[in-house]
Amino acid sequence: MKTIQSIQFCALLAAVLPQAAAGAAKKAPAPAPAKDPRPNILFIMTDDQSYKAVGCYGYNLNKTPNLDRIAQSGAYFTRNFVANSLSGPARAVILTGKFSHKNGYLDNESGAIFDQSQTTFPKLLRAAGYQTAIFGKWHLGGAPQGYDDFSIQTDQNQLGCYYNPTFLDPDGPHKVMGYATNITADKSLDWLQNKRDKSKPFLLFCHFKAPHRNWMADTSKLEMYEDTTFPVPDNFFDDYDGRLAAAMALDQIGRHMHMFTDLKMFGYNGPGEPQAITAEWNRMTDAQKAPFTRTYSRIEQDLRAKNPQGDSLKIWMYQRYMRDYMKVVSSVDDNVGRLIDYLQKNNLWNNTIVVFTSDQGAYLGEHGWFDKRWIYEESFRSPLLFSYPNGMAKTMHGEQKAMIQSIDYAPTFLDYAGVPIPAEMQGESLRPLLEGKVDKVHDAIYYHFYEYPAFHAVKRHYGCRTEHYMIVHFYWDINRWELYDLDKDPEEMHNVYFDPAYAQVRDQMTKTLEGLQVKYDDTNPTKDNYTPGPNQYNNY
Repeated sequence: MKTIQSIQFCALLAAVLPQAAAGAAKKAPAPAPAKDPRPNILFIMTDDQSYKAVGCYGYNLNKTPNLDRIAQSGAYFTRNFVANSLSGPARAVILTGKFSHKNGYLDNESGAIFDQSQTTFPKLLRAAGYQTAIFGKWHLGGAPQGYDDFSIQTDQNQLGCYYNPTFLDPDGPHKVMGYATNITADKSLDWLQNKRDKSKPFLLFCHFKAPHRNWMADTSKLEMYEDTTFPVPDNFFDDYDGRLAAAMALDQIGRHMHMFTDLKMFGYNGPGEPQAITAEWNRMTDAQKAPFTRTYSRIEQDLRAKNPQGDSLKIWMYQRYMRDYMKVVSSVDDNVGRLIDYLQKNNLWNNTIVVFTSDQGAYLGEHGWFDKRWIYEESFRSPLLFSYPNGMAKTMHGEQKAMIQSIDYAPTFLDYAGVPIPAEMQGESLRPLLEGKVDKVHDAIYYHFYEYPAFHAVKRHYGCRTEHYMIVHFYWDINRWELYDLDKDPEEMHNVYFDPAYAQVRDQMTKTLEGLQVKYDDTNPTKDNYTPGPNQYNNY
C-alpha cells in the first residue's frame, strides 16, 4: 500500500514541479541591466582663481582642505595653461577643444554669442549615452545646448550676482534667494541625488561664479582672514621697465581698484566711482546687508583714522583685496567638500573623473595687478586637479609638471568615455599621460588674446611658452616684442628680446611660435578679427 502511495506521490510531484518551476520563473524579477562601466565626469570650475589660492600648490596663502582632497586622490598640475585668459572665450575653448580663432568666440565685449551649432564635448557625450547637466556660471550667451538639464547664471553682473542671483532654467529665469556658490552646489547635489537617470554615466558641470570680482563673501565668512597679513609680492611695485604694454594697462591695485565697488568702503561712493556693486546691493535683503555694514563700516572707520597715503594705501588696498578674495575661495572649498562627500558616500568616487580647474588664473598682487588677460604666468596658468582612482596610474599621483592646456580637456573626457575625438579638436587627450604611458603632451603652448580696446586696456597679443622661455608680440596699436628667460626670471620682469646674449634663443622661440601658428591655423594673427563693443562692465 505504501509502495502504491509512494508511486502516486512521485507521479504527482513530477506533474506539479515543472508547473511550479515555470510559475516561479514567471514571478522572478528580471535581472538588473549591466552597469555602464564608463566613468562619470564631475567638472568643477571657478572663475578667476589663482593656482596660488589652492592649498596643495604650496603657497600657504589660504587653506583649501577639500580641494586638496582631489589632489590627494590623484594629481595636481603645475603647468596647466589656458588659450585665452578671459571668461567667455576660455569656456568656449574648453567646450570645443579649439582655440578662439577656430571656435569664433574671441572676447566678451563685442556682443558676440557663442556659436552652439558647432561640436562640443557635452553634445558628443550626450549622444553617446551620458546624462549631462550644467549648474552655475555659463557666460556664453543663450541657453546651453548639449545638456539634459541646466540652471545657469547667464552673465557676470545683473544676473550673475553673488547674492540672490537670477538663474536661467529650461522653463525661464528665476531669482533664487541665497549665496550663489551655495546655490550652485545645491542644484548640483539635487540633480545627483534626485533628478538624474542613475542607470547612465553622467557629465556634471558645477561652475562657480567665485572668486570673480567683486569678491562678495558669504555672510558667514566676513570675519575670516581679518587677522591675516598676506605677504606682499616681490614685484608689487613693478615699474614695467621695458614693457610698454604692461605700463599702459589699467589693472593696478593702487590705481584702478575701486574703494566702493571693489573694497566695499561705502563712504567712498562718490564721483568717479563705478556703480557695479549697486546691482548686487539692490538684490540683497536687509538681513544680508546688515553684517556687511557692520564689518566694512568698522574697517572704513579704521582706514579713515589711519589715513594711509601713497605706497601705504596701495598695500592697504592689496590686503583688503586678498582677504575678500580668500573668503570667497573658502566658500568654494566648502561646497566642493559637499560634492566629494556625496560621491564617496554613494560609492561613486572610484569611477568618477573629478576635475577642478579655473577658466583662467588671476593676479594676486604680482606686478601690482589684479584681474587676468595676460600671457604672463599668473593669468596664463590655472590650477588643475584630477582624480580618477579607476583610471590613473599610481605613478601619476601628486605633483605633475607636464605642460598641458585647456584645449586638452575635451579630448581627454571623450577618450575616457570611449567616444571618438573629432579631427577638428586641436587639443590632445591626457589619458596616455594619466595612465603613465607618456611623460609629456606639449613641448610648447600657444596663446592669443584679442579684447582691446576694452576694459583694463590690455593690448592684443599672441605668443608661446616652452619649459624655459616665453615670447610674446603685442600688436594693433603698438608693435612690441618681449622675451623672458623663465629659469632666471620666473617673475617675467626683464625683457631680453633685444639682448644680444639671447639672439639665438629669440630666433628659436620665433620659429617655435611660427610653428604653433601653422599647427593651429593662426598664420595671420594680426588680422582685424575683433570689433570692440561698448563697455557694459561685462568683465567687471
